[in-house]
Amino acid sequence: MTDQSPDGTLAVNILTSLDQIAPGDWDACACPEAVDGGRPNDPFTTHRFLHALEASGSVGRGTGWEPRYLSAELDGEIIAVAPLYAKGHSQGEYIFDHNWAHAYESAGGDYYPKLQIAVPFTPATGRRFLTRPGHEATGISALVQGAVQFAAQNELSSLHATFCTEAEAIAGERMGLLRRVTQQFHWENHGYADFDAFLASLSSRKRKNIRKERRTAHDFGGEIRMLSGDEIEAEHWDSFWHFYQDTGARKWGTPYLTRAFFEIAHETLRDDIAMVVASREGRDVAGALNFIGRDALYGRYWGCVEDHPCLHFEACYYQAIDFAIRHGLERVEAGAQGEHKLARGYLPTETHSLHWIADRGFADAVARYLEEERRAIGQDIEILTAYGPFRKEIREEQE
Repeated sequence: MTDQSPDGTLAVNILTSLDQIAPGDWDACACPEAVDGGRPNDPFTTHRFLHALEASGSVGRGTGWEPRYLSAELDGEIIAVAPLYAKGHSQGEYIFDHNWAHAYESAGGDYYPKLQIAVPFTPATGRRFLTRPGHEATGISALVQGAVQFAAQNELSSLHATFCTEAEAIAGERMGLLRRVTQQFHWENHGYADFDAFLASLSSRKRKNIRKERRTAHDFGGEIRMLSGDEIEAEHWDSFWHFYQDTGARKWGTPYLTRAFFEIAHETLRDDIAMVVASREGRDVAGALNFIGRDALYGRYWGCVEDHPCLHFEACYYQAIDFAIRHGLERVEAGAQGEHKLARGYLPTETHSLHWIADRGFADAVARYLEEERRAIGQDIEILTAYGPFRKEIREEQE
């Protein structure tokens, strides 16, 4: 798509591989805040992360995630990019549209393939319409219009942008897309000095329960370590691959990530990772994988080869909270779903997505559904927050 804007000639291109764009050009849009060598707001839209998915075969031919990355150029300069994929199913998205697909196909339509602006297998909120500073409005508009035009020209059923920021959701809605609100459970750091200070903010019963769970977890007969950067060695990935396969087989049937992804992660993503490893009698028996952002820790994967009481809670939730406090991070995003997180200090938080559907009648029906869903989600968050684990006076301060 090429257009003449008041600022110059604007072109939107489709790329089938990240090898078709220089890492510096992509990251100038994806993480301009890291140009000085600091951390990106989140690592998931960086060239190195998305390229690891592609180079490892975790996305691409045969996976149901076919890369169709967007690149917007203004007078030959790349000003915006987006991680766009042609999807042959709805797996690995975590904002579910299976019912939409069933209804669409029951009416005689082909819901797949569809287009998805997303980070594959990653239910973490972040920018999805990635623009160079100073080109936000032009860049987002070009990416949205380019993606919709690509879907329409190829007679695809729909376009979805999942786990976008609230600001992007509002902007997209103004451009005619449907806005959806869902929820996750996030932990917020209210300036805690240490883990005990966090516990002091909880009700007595919840505080005692967490202490009991942590004692139980640490009594499994081994040690629990948090590793990052060069502390992570190649053999840790061998262990984690086994953990990941176990969880993937139980949750999804087939794990999304290939073994090669973890090999590449060891080479290019170690500084973005905080890995919890539980070892017993010289053997790694469980682990959790977190990614480190500028202001947040993102819990992603957990697995084990031995079952021990409360070890999951310790590795996935309490170790993450402790890490966030020690490193001054504002929050922990612990992934999709899980009301059991509420008792462990993780409160319900809105997440956002955008949707375009080609069939106007179906789009109108989805719009009505989303309005009701949004109201229900709001009520659910209000109720769950009221039943949160914090002391009453603390809840009132946080509000």
